[in-house]
Amino acid sequence: MKRTIKIGKMTIQLDFTLILILLWMCLLSSLALYTSFNLISTGSGSRYLMMQIVWYAVGFFVMFLISHFNNQILFRYMKPAYNFLMICLVYLFLSMLCIRFFGFHLPLAPDINGAVSWFRIPFISSFQPSEFIKIVLIILCARTITKFQRSHRDPSPKDDFLMLWEIAKVLLPPLILIFLQPDTGVCIIIGFTILVMILCSGIRKEYIYGLFGLLIFVVALFFYLYFFQHDFLSSIISNYRLQRIDAWLDPESNIRGSSNQLYTALLSLGSAGFFGYGLQPNIIAIPEAQTDFIFAAFGQSFGLVGTTLILASCILLDLYLCKIAYATKNRTDRLIVIGVIAMLFYQQMQNLGMIVGLLPITGITLPFISYGGSSILSYFIAFGFIANAEPKVKKRT
Repeated sequence: MKRTIKIGKMTIQLDFTLILILLWMCLLSSLALYTSFNLISTGSGSRYLMMQIVWYAVGFFVMFLISHFNNQILFRYMKPAYNFLMICLVYLFLSMLCIRFFGFHLPLAPDINGAVSWFRIPFISSFQPSEFIKIVLIILCARTITKFQRSHRDPSPKDDFLMLWEIAKVLLPPLILIFLQPDTGVCIIIGFTILVMILCSGIRKEYIYGLFGLLIFVVALFFYLYFFQHDFLSSIISNYRLQRIDAWLDPESNIRGSSNQLYTALLSLGSAGFFGYGLQPNIIAIPEAQTDFIFAAFGQSFGLVGTTLILASCILLDLYLCKIAYATKNRTDRLIVIGVIAMLFYQQMQNLGMIVGLLPITGITLPFISYGGSSILSYFIAFGFIANAEPKVKKRT
């Protein structure tokens, strides 16, 4: 239930149910990181745990601060935020070019795990612009759709196309830069999120059929080239990305190489049984146990009971956000909530799906459970807007 609280001259609107769910996710994430101490190969497990708690605290503060302002006021700062993040993405792209052609990186923008996606800030942490631009794109696209619908009460096919073009002009530049980092996972998240928002905007069915048809065609073309024109496909797509498809289709093909992450994740979950091996096990080594594969690490500790608990917690958060979206009357706010739900749901399904072998590995973390300051803070920013979107409960007369 949402309530308004006054702290001095500051008025904050708080949704206590949402806060309790997020506090529970914080507790679950802390437990997951604690149980992963013996599986973390780089860095200190206790430092990861401490920083995760700090990022949650910062996230709650940011959410409460955003809740103090009206969304209409905050929308004015989205375009400057977009421009700032685009400058960051261009800087990372230039650093990647320097690494590739000259052998050095620009200050604060090193190569991390084969990608130039983060700013490494000394004595603080890392900053990933793509995590924050996801939220900015959701808000900008929601406003673009709403403004278009208000000015075109009975849009023609040409009008709908113009709306899609306006969205594309905002969407494509950051997508291209993020893809070149390379970070395919974030590109897919953004694309899926905006697609869901467009489908929920009331656009003509012809465009919906066209978008789905295009998606099916692209997927079918990729797999045709993969199975029948592999040499040609390898000439236009990096071997790193193709190796992930190989590992997905045949996890036992290269256990010590490209298939290692998926194979060890499946082995961890399959051998843990109903209750797992207990706290801080070191039975099966899991790469990236604190980030991408934290679900497998938690499953190794608590077995089927633990993985079911994480799955139920994710569903609880998703369903409550759906309730907020249903109750929201303002079009822009509703589209923002829908966008956040789509983004959250896809990340959950992609992360859980890749760990159990249903989807290829794309380096996507599990929101609110995996370690990551940029991810947590960006979602709390989005929840600040969502806290403002939920309507007040009307009293019955």
